[in-house]
Amino acid sequence: MTLDIHRIRREFPGRRIDYYAAIDSTMLAAAGCSLGTVVLAEEQTAGQGRHGRSWHSAAGDGIYCSIVLEPGPVLTLALGLAAVDAIAGVTGVTCDLRWPNDVMLGGKKVAGILVQLVEGRAIAGIGINVNQESFPEELAGLATSLKIYTGKNACATDLVIALLRGVEGFAKEEKESILRLFTHASSYAAGRRVTVDLPDGVMVGTTAGLDPSGFLIVRKDDGTDTLVLAGGVRAIGT
Repeated sequence: MTLDIHRIRREFPGRRIDYYAAIDSTMLAAAGCSLGTVVLAEEQTAGQGRHGRSWHSAAGDGIYCSIVLEPGPVLTLALGLAAVDAIAGVTGVTCDLRWPNDVMLGGKKVAGILVQLVEGRAIAGIGINVNQESFPEELAGLATSLKIYTGKNACATDLVIALLRGVEGFAKEEKESILRLFTHASSYAAGRRVTVDLPDGVMVGTTAGLDPSGFLIVRKDDGTDTLVLAGGVRAIGT
């Protein structure tokens, strides 16, 4: 799977789109670039995941993309919506969103988003598992790809074009609209029994919606609500 970088650039004339056959991390390459810059790679040797974890970035199998954006209060949620919209538009597959930054398919992670602030700009890393046929043993129970789920290859170039258009659109949406759309698209936003990894231990409860800032409300079994400010949310029984 090689991206048709010429077609991608034709779709976005005048926009800086850097392309690498292999790179350590598209997020590192995007840091310091101008607003709107897109960095794409066929392979990452040091892809970044949440909490300092690595993102499995095998050559030619996935989309490894970073975009320089204006910071926003619910940008991570907006990017998740853009990824779901792109996947649905190209493949017809409807994904779930696990708050705040995981795109899920069949109970496993098919895409992830990581946003870091660098010098007043948001570096948005988006990884999508496209045509992987297998994963390392430690990831096999947690990750999936569009090909594993559908049994068919997906066009990564079409996905990148749809993703960039989706990011352009959702990043301009009002915060209240993003919160509403995310709540509608995510089975994790409300009514889901979950465990949450917190600094002082693991909490069990039921999700009870998003607060006005986009943080997740989890209602413990004693009826008290806890505001979850970061990830580590897992559905019970998965």
